[in-house]
Order: sequence, then C-alpha cells, then structure tokens
Amino acid sequence: MQKNICLGITGASGAVYSIRLIEVLLATGHDVHLSISPTGAQVIREEMNLSVDLDDFSPADLMLDDIAGAEDSKIQLLQASAGIGTADSNVLSVDAGRVGELVYHHYRDFNAPMASGSFITEGMVVCPCSGTTLSAIAHGAAGNLIQRAAEVHLKERRRLVVVPRETPVSIPHVDNLRRACEAGAVVMPASPGWYHGVSSLRDLVDFMVARICDQLGIDNCLMKRWGGE
Repeated sequence: MQKNICLGITGASGAVYSIRLIEVLLATGHDVHLSISPTGAQVIREEMNLSVDLDDFSPADLMLDDIAGAEDSKIQLLQASAGIGTADSNVLSVDAGRVGELVYHHYRDFNAPMASGSFITEGMVVCPCSGTTLSAIAHGAAGNLIQRAAEVHLKERRRLVVVPRETPVSIPHVDNLRRACEAGAVVMPASPGWYHGVSSLRDLVDFMVARICDQLGIDNCLMKRWGGE
C-alpha cells in the first residue's frame, strides 16, 4: 500500500530541513509529493547553491537523483544515512522495505492529485513555511498548489505540519500562527534543541526532521531521545 506525504517548500530560510526531510521520508518508504514555490527555489539557490528548474524539475536539482532511483543494496545504505535503525536499536527504528518515490508537481498545477481531498495522504508538511504561505493557510486563501493542498488537509482533518522560521514575529504573524493552530495545523517553528548531544550542524537539522516525522507518526532514530542512554 502506498504511503503518500505531501511536502511544500516555500520562501523562508531553512531549505536544508526540507531536503533532509525528503531523504528521510523516501528512506522510510513514503512517496513524497513535492511542490516548490518560486521563492522557495530562490532560497534553495541562495542557501544551498542548488538551482531548481520549476518548469522542468529533476531530482538531481536537489541532489536526490541517487535516492529517487535507489533499489536493492542501495536501500540499506540510504536508510542508514537517513538514520533508519535496526530492530535492536536503543532508539526508535523502522524496517521500511522499499524506498519511496519522489513525485514533483508544479506550484501552478491545480490538477495535481494533492489539490483534491480524494487523494489519500498520511499528511502534509510545509517546510520551511513563509509568512505569506502561513497567512494564506490561516485565512483559507489559496493562491498556488502548496496553499491549496494545505487547505485540503485542514478540511479533510488530516495532519498538516507547518514549519515557520521567522524571528522576531509581528502581531499579524502571531495571529496567523494562532489561526493555523485553531484550524488544526501543527505549528512547529524551526527551533532545534540542544539536549541530544549536538556535535554538528547535521545534528541540529536532524532534530527538526525527527520532530516532524514524530508528528507524522513515522518511526526514526535521527536523534537521541530525552532520557535515553
């Protein structure tokens, strides 16, 4: 049975979170339905020096071509790099079995499956979530596919995780965060913790990705859990 997760990348800082999240979702056997806004592509270019062609997208644009085509022996290597453990791990683990498929949808394509509530998913993540996207979600004013898909997840009472990275915040931002929460979204600011033994930037990125996966009900061993040895 296919396990679909929708992911929207918009124009806030923190593109590395979204690309790492894709790696982990694919490693756990989820098909990722991806849409990127123009400003999201701009941030990816500025922060990661990767050029994304929104009209002719390729997984190689995000350095995900090997992952998208992984099979057989590559699966274990991919799962290991994404923090997917074994049954005897002392933290959460999962036997994913297969590597998921990365499916791209243009941000203007309202005919994409994720624009409809009849397309079954296990949830959606907007990461990073810009202030403009947050406002559209909070007010039900969809102007592109990402915003429409988020609206669909709210109306269908499916899990929607939004990851804003804006600081400081204004009163309108606070109001939009509150409205999104009241509508049913999980608001998860990109505020990584430091209690899990941070020794690299990757540890901070994986903290956020682990918490996103937790909200989606996806087992992982990306970080040391509080109270764990």
